[in-house]
Amino acid sequence: MNNYEKMIDELRNGEVQSIQLSKENFLEFRKVLIQDPQFKHFRGEAKQGGDIVFTFLDNART
Repeated sequence: MNNYEKMIDELRNGEVQSIQLSKENFLEFRKVLIQDPQFKHFRGEAKQGGDIVFTFLDNART
């Protein structure tokens, strides 16, 4: 399990409230995230400056 998979698991399990990534790491992280069976439960929000904050939603987004 690589670091991104561990981060995703921690977010899903409620061990962390959010994950913040720099725009430089986004594409590599996204490749791992879209493989997750609960992909639609993750929400990414772009912040000023290009950082992205991911949170986990109880209900899948549409």
